[in-house]
Amino acid sequence: AGQLEASCSSMEPRAAAARELLLGALEDLSQEQLKRFRHKLRDERVDGRSIPWGRLERADTLDLVEQLVHFYGPERALDVAKKTLKRADVRDVAARLKERRLQSLGPSSPALLSVSEYKKKYREHVLRQHAKVKERDARSVKINKRFTKLLIAEEPEAERARRSDTHTFNRLFGRDEEGERRLTVALQGPAGIGKTMAARKILYDWAAGKLYHSQVDFAFFLSCRELLERPGTCSLADLILDQCPDREAPVQQMLAQSERLLFILDGVDEMLAPEPAEAAPCRDPHEAASGARVLGSLLSKELLPAARLLVTRRGATPGRLQARLCSPQCAEVCGFSDKDRKKYFYKFFQDEWKAEHAYRSVKENEMLFSLCFVPGVCWIVCTVLRQQLQRGQDLWRTSKTTTAVYLLFVASVLRSAPAADAAQLQRELRKLCRLACDGVLGGRARFSEEDLERLQLCGSKVQTQFLSKKEMPGVLETEVTYQFIDQSFQEFLAALSYLLEDEGAPRAPAGSIEALLQGDPELRGHLNLTTRFLFGLLNTERMCEIKRHFGCTVSERVKQRVLRWVQDQGQGRPRAAPEGTEEILAPQDTEESEEEEGEQLNYPLELLYCLHETQEDAFVHQALRGLPELVLERVHFSRMDLAVLSYCVRCCPAGQALRLVSCRLATAQEKKKKSLMKRLQGSLGGSSSRATTRKSPGSPLRPLCEAMTDRQCGLNSLTLSRCKLPDSVCRDLSEALREAPALAELGLFHNGLSEAGLRVLSEGLASPQCRVQTLRVQQPGLQEALQYMVGKLQQIPALTTLDLSGCQLSGPTVTCLCTTLKCPGCHLQTLRLTSVELSEQALQELQAVETANPRLVITHPALDAHPKPPTVPISAL
Repeated sequence: AGQLEASCSSMEPRAAAARELLLGALEDLSQEQLKRFRHKLRDERVDGRSIPWGRLERADTLDLVEQLVHFYGPERALDVAKKTLKRADVRDVAARLKERRLQSLGPSSPALLSVSEYKKKYREHVLRQHAKVKERDARSVKINKRFTKLLIAEEPEAERARRSDTHTFNRLFGRDEEGERRLTVALQGPAGIGKTMAARKILYDWAAGKLYHSQVDFAFFLSCRELLERPGTCSLADLILDQCPDREAPVQQMLAQSERLLFILDGVDEMLAPEPAEAAPCRDPHEAASGARVLGSLLSKELLPAARLLVTRRGATPGRLQARLCSPQCAEVCGFSDKDRKKYFYKFFQDEWKAEHAYRSVKENEMLFSLCFVPGVCWIVCTVLRQQLQRGQDLWRTSKTTTAVYLLFVASVLRSAPAADAAQLQRELRKLCRLACDGVLGGRARFSEEDLERLQLCGSKVQTQFLSKKEMPGVLETEVTYQFIDQSFQEFLAALSYLLEDEGAPRAPAGSIEALLQGDPELRGHLNLTTRFLFGLLNTERMCEIKRHFGCTVSERVKQRVLRWVQDQGQGRPRAAPEGTEEILAPQDTEESEEEEGEQLNYPLELLYCLHETQEDAFVHQALRGLPELVLERVHFSRMDLAVLSYCVRCCPAGQALRLVSCRLATAQEKKKKSLMKRLQGSLGGSSSRATTRKSPGSPLRPLCEAMTDRQCGLNSLTLSRCKLPDSVCRDLSEALREAPALAELGLFHNGLSEAGLRVLSEGLASPQCRVQTLRVQQPGLQEALQYMVGKLQQIPALTTLDLSGCQLSGPTVTCLCTTLKCPGCHLQTLRLTSVELSEQALQELQAVETANPRLVITHPALDAHPKPPTVPISAL
């Protein structure tokens, strides 16, 4: 910081001198010469840019000086002015300017040439520094040879995933629908999906001149975790200087044009850790502050508001961090397409025979192959395969979940050790798991040599396999730290530590399983992946593998404690509003509260992900007994979300209720997206006897509809509210109504149904196998479809309650309803018409039916006050 301040202070008098020299030179020009100078300056392009003519056309000498200095920087402006004077044929003034500059400023300093000069030097530096990336096993590979294109889906067209080529990356910072320039882009997706690699590739391609060449002069890659763990204070200017090839970078000029800066912030989820106190944001890039303050000020646009930000994060961001991001453009990283997944194998092995043999071996294992669309999982699979090919073996086991793949990698490390060293390696791995767990719970990713010495891990094989060494300049000497080869490995080993018997004293409360599971969901966001891994390890098959590979007793108590914790989640949660009232009173517009409540509303979905990771039907069945009603609100379902929900519904116990409120369903239109859906459904179907899909994907809700028809599914009640159901969903739901073994209640509220959609649903309800006893519908309009539906009532033998509250019923529809109610085959016992506007004639018709059939109860405010007609025997009716 001292060098930077000294550099800036020495530049200020030089800048003032440069302005005086420019002013003196331009004042020596005649009006005709000044006019010619302006015209020539308009065509003077530096790095493809020139001063706009609108700023030059009427500029006097003072204005010209300001434009030159602002656009090119003080000393570079002198070079441009001298060159332009020569082109304007005013060579004598150009010569005097050169002579006066030499007398006033001395020889030009190469370090202070200009931003445009330094930009070339910095780009070359970035190309050298980022030409190679470290894999999870610390091997260095060339980024251009290893990077494989990913599918990226931008909002609001999230269903249209594009491959991550130069065009896709350039689109990220395009203009929004209002024509405004996007300043914050969030690359989001689950762990291992390739967000960091994509961000590094964007930086490398920018330096190579392929991206943003006319928009960005300097791009900087900052690891949020490293920034938050950085000791002491620093300024943004210090961080920029650290990225440069030398300490003579023109930082002041860079910051003066902040709209041409791009900051790539990797892993902003680290901001989830609670801060000791909220401090005022930084607005001065030279102000020294904690890493958290600098990072928070960048995210909230308090610091350099015109700069571009590209951030990476895992999935949906909790409310507090979401509030820091200023109108982010979100782009979902969806992993590999089928084509690029195969390319990854060839790039990894670099030997055609080995790549083809490995690819075919994995493709034969349907479950494992379905998981390989995640780059992190694909790397683990390829690494294990490489080891097994070297030993002349094949992939011999089946892996159904991400947890199983990570355990496969750990097992391969254990198997690679000589038999004599196996016991020692097992002990070291157990110690490493404890280190990982302490770090996860304490928010630590870096560990000192003292931490490793305390556990006797220095120089061990697990250190070289799972930890990477990093040297950082300290105050007096170089500081050596260690971190796991990937954050997801630390989280996996932390989860694994709970399954291993500790050789000695029990865990302290701070490290107990309650510390992992309990607490505010927003503050626990950084523990989500560890929790998922823990659930995955509770699978009986996984527990047997742990016992076999680690040679120790696996505690069943952990499984029981986790099961009780899940069942306790249903206690104390608010229940649904009384039947037939909640949807009528629900507000139409809930957008304002979405950002605030998004994390809390998505919490049940995260719990379902944990249950899905177990792939153990009996455990999920027991766990859901404590959650009789699952409510998911304002969820933008991805295909994986729907696969997870479908698995849990298939395993749910009798009496289970499911409500989807204001949810968005991903659509399946393109071939790419269909294949992605098949992959995601494959990871679900592997644990089920119904492993193969009976039909080609028809609607995004088809996996859920098929799960409802499973013989072991106990789903009793399904409510869809404000979910905008297309006709394709209605067709699949209609098929499910014919076969669902336990579905007794169906609620459809303001889902934007079409006439055709409601007719298709009516056909499913009229099926002899349909078991729906209570049907609640609220949908404006659709008179013909409603009339068609009520005409089918006599064909629904199980239906006893019909709630049409909030619907618009025309006179002919009410007449048709009354006619159906008179039929002997109609078993309806309760008809609710709350808030339905009825004519006097309609009220009379309904009252006549109710009077003639004492078993039928019709609920409507006007019927109670309406005079009853004389009783007529039902036989006469």
